[in-house]
Amino acid sequence: MKILWLSLIAIACHQNCLAQDAIDPAIVQKIMQAEFAYSHIPQLAQGLTDQSGGRLTGSPGFKRAADWAVQEFKKWHVSYAGTESWGPFGIQWEAESFSLDAVTPYYFPIHAYPVPWSPAADHLQGEVTTITREQSLDADWLQNHAAQFKDKFILIESTPVDTHKNFGVAATRHDQAALDTLKDTYMISSEEMKHIQVYLHNLPVCRKALKQAGAIGIIAARGNSDNGVVMNQATYGFRKNNPMVLPEVDIANEDAQRISRLKKVVLKMNLQVKASTEEVPGMNVIAELKGSNPQLNSQVVMLGAHLDSWTAATGATDNAAGCVVMMEALRLLDSLKLKPGRTIRVALWGGEEQGLHGSFNYVTNHFREKKTRQIKPSQSNISVYFNLDNGTGRIRGIFAQNNTAVVPIFKKWFAPFDTLGANTITLHNTGSTDHLSFDWAGIPAFQFIQDPVDYNSKTHHTNLDDYDHLQIEDLKQAAVIIACFAYQASIRDEKLPAKAIDNTPFIFDGF
Repeated sequence: MKILWLSLIAIACHQNCLAQDAIDPAIVQKIMQAEFAYSHIPQLAQGLTDQSGGRLTGSPGFKRAADWAVQEFKKWHVSYAGTESWGPFGIQWEAESFSLDAVTPYYFPIHAYPVPWSPAADHLQGEVTTITREQSLDADWLQNHAAQFKDKFILIESTPVDTHKNFGVAATRHDQAALDTLKDTYMISSEEMKHIQVYLHNLPVCRKALKQAGAIGIIAARGNSDNGVVMNQATYGFRKNNPMVLPEVDIANEDAQRISRLKKVVLKMNLQVKASTEEVPGMNVIAELKGSNPQLNSQVVMLGAHLDSWTAATGATDNAAGCVVMMEALRLLDSLKLKPGRTIRVALWGGEEQGLHGSFNYVTNHFREKKTRQIKPSQSNISVYFNLDNGTGRIRGIFAQNNTAVVPIFKKWFAPFDTLGANTITLHNTGSTDHLSFDWAGIPAFQFIQDPVDYNSKTHHTNLDDYDHLQIEDLKQAAVIIACFAYQASIRDEKLPAKAIDNTPFIFDGF
């Protein structure tokens, strides 16, 4: 009899869980109609891109965007909107003017962008000498060949342009086969992280060796910098105790190849920058829509995306897109007066591009001690964290991060969106973005699966990452789904189930 009663209780609890996770089609329809007819996504996207410019962490551009976002939040019925410091970040840097041209054997402009945190270059002129990438990272080799670098620009050799890829497709969407066979993505192992740490230690040492040898600047073509694309980012230099010592510039691979073929080229560079002498604090933007249920509104459903970007463009797909979707989801819930049960908090992070600084420091400030890894009391108030940071593509599903307990919940929540192409739930992990900070703190945290579009082929960390590369209709679809997910998470009786807490160090700690 006891076994029978326990079985009946288990069945009743299971049915109750299924009932509480059933999604109200009227709510979904209301949100969809509002978004597809009266979306604010174009205006929000323009505000974070065209109006703000590049949003390098700690820069005036980042502050412009953060202040603008706070004012937008305050137009709605939020209970709080403001910026929150997560601690010291590094040097404030902004380019004021820049040019790089060849003057010998004849004039031609170089398609180029200064690497963030580069020192100024006041009308430098010199010949170019070419070294391999391996040589550029070998301090002994650089010291042994120091005589050839005096008064020279150093071109780091790149691979020839691959013309065969011109016949491929630049922008793609996931087909069902791709969704069915998703694996762990963007995950960095501890072993790989060790190699990265060695590289990050070695790079400044080698740059100093070039500086001591009399080199005047470094130029290079990164990654897929061809066909009009120039990849532009920085791997170090933002900390006062580890500054960049030479002006560094990212150039188009076609220019790099031409300079290499010409053998003897003289370049002229001018770079004017505004940089602080002291480190500035890192900032996040936080906004809250207070929950309406007095039994639940001390608990929080969090939505997040990183606000910072690189500087060759306006960071539209990486990651104004995610910020805009999260802002729009909150606006929808407010404008439709849907009254979430739990409080919904949106966070727009700084410092993601330098190693998840904004989200990780937020987590260590509020939810888990960094050194001891002890869980703080406020951690238990967070029901779930949802993240968006894989470009402009529509949502196709979600990475469950090996959290088996959430799968049946998410299946119900995705059910109304099958017609919008979103129905995939994979237990696999995705990494290298801000949900990892919350996952490390033992909070259920998830990144949505998105169509790739041209994120990895054209816009990710490149000069083409502007408003014009946003898929506005895809972002509307994402806003609908995230608004519904946030609402459902806010009204269910229980918080979302969490995994066992990982007691290893945070993978990006120390960046």
